[in-house]
Amino acid sequence: MTSATQQDDRDFQRKASANQADLTANMKSTYDVIVCGAGASGSVVARRLAENPDVQVLLIEAGGSDDVEAVLNPALWPTNLGSERDWGFQAQPNPHLNGRALPMSMGKVLGGGSSVNVTVWARGHRNDWDFFAAEADDRGWSYDNVLNIYRRIENWQGTPDPIYRGTSGPVWVQPSADPSPVAHALLDAAREFGIPTFDNPNGQMMEGPGGAAITDVLVRDGRRQSLFRAYVAPLMDRPNLTVLTNTLVRRVILQGKRATGVELVRNGEIRTVNARTEVVLSLGAMQTPKVLLHSGIGDETELARVGIPVVEHLPGVGHNLQDHVSFGCTWEYKEPIAPRNSGSEATLYWKSRPELQAPDFLFCQVEFPVPSERTAALGVPEHGWTMFAGLAQPMSRGRLRLRSNDPLAPLQIDANMLSDPDDMVAAVRCVELCRELGNSDAFRPFVAREAMPGNLKGEALKDYVRDAAVTYWHQTCTAKMGRDAMSVVDGTLKVYGIEGLRIADGSIMPRVTTGNTQAPCAVIGERAAEMIRATHQL
Repeated sequence: MTSATQQDDRDFQRKASANQADLTANMKSTYDVIVCGAGASGSVVARRLAENPDVQVLLIEAGGSDDVEAVLNPALWPTNLGSERDWGFQAQPNPHLNGRALPMSMGKVLGGGSSVNVTVWARGHRNDWDFFAAEADDRGWSYDNVLNIYRRIENWQGTPDPIYRGTSGPVWVQPSADPSPVAHALLDAAREFGIPTFDNPNGQMMEGPGGAAITDVLVRDGRRQSLFRAYVAPLMDRPNLTVLTNTLVRRVILQGKRATGVELVRNGEIRTVNARTEVVLSLGAMQTPKVLLHSGIGDETELARVGIPVVEHLPGVGHNLQDHVSFGCTWEYKEPIAPRNSGSEATLYWKSRPELQAPDFLFCQVEFPVPSERTAALGVPEHGWTMFAGLAQPMSRGRLRLRSNDPLAPLQIDANMLSDPDDMVAAVRCVELCRELGNSDAFRPFVAREAMPGNLKGEALKDYVRDAAVTYWHQTCTAKMGRDAMSVVDGTLKVYGIEGLRIADGSIMPRVTTGNTQAPCAVIGERAAEMIRATHQL
């Protein structure tokens, strides 16, 4: 970056900061649209609506600023876990995981998950999007249409590929820079087992059985480029976009069956802000259903249990919780190799059975040891790498419940991982394939030994799976899009039975996408904004 560009950037930051300070100090009582949550989807919705200078947009975020080194430096992403930038959700003890209660981190900061994740840009498989389109009965969700959206929003920095990649959008996407030799070793190992490799994981690779590739990341000049930075930050100097941080949304204000605003908590004070046209919930798969329930939208039996009057009986709110579950397998280096970039530079998707149409395994290589709290007791090498061997399409489903009618009370999260027996069958095969890859000829120049799990079989291997299981932090699907009785939103993301209320985040997914969820959440935001603008001619 040249000195002139740096000066221009500093000047813009000063102007934007002064503008936001003025807008938040002089908040309006009413906005055209209120977007709740400045994460991977909400940032997109707010940007697209605020591009029209005649539309007054309020973007509300429970967390604080993203202008901290732990966010901006991709290598420091683990330090955000358990920090003030983490919601700190905790699942209930799970009998299918030997009674373990997993932490389920989610971003609580401008940018949401896109500010605390591993920066990976993974679009999802063709089958994911075509499944969404079938569930919604709307071809706008189909893979072919979504591919057009991805081309439009990307600013792709890799090998030119006009069929799959775009170069004029707001989202800076690049291959991991100068990947570690162990990242290249994963691709070589894949070839040993007949798994194809690709120039990048976001083109042809996600249209068939899978493959391996160096990861695409949202990193520019070594700094994280979150979706908040890509979409909202460039508009922070505008008078029609107000970004409110450290503000918790308690519930949606309803007049009859119409959303008219939100009740929020800011600086310890409860207040109401009105919306002329719509309220958009982009709070993520935990907080979005929580706010719906506290607003009287959900299963009538559950609402009655905690004393919340029912406005709209939608039994699917909080059901269908999905997440990618992974099982870390670790190898010790012969000689230490320092992690590069975010420490996760290679990925592999493959099938557990030849007859499957799409991959159901997700492997993310991590260039340092990542044990669970249980497997750490087995002995972790000082220098090593981990293969996150995960289920890309788990069959198990969890559920969220309110503990009380207090909006500040934590949720009861029954993640229910590995509750479906098919997931254990797949998990065992997943770990077996992981071990085959890690013990292949490709890794021998770098590896001294397999640290865990070792050559376990039968019940011993299943027990390892239960003890090793951790979340990929891809919690989704708790307010799903569809047309059945358990659906919460229709194909336009409108909440059934309620006017002026939409959901735009990972909770609307009918099933979790194949791979990291950041990129699909950007598409959900783009689709939501497109439909809001069309409805209200904004």
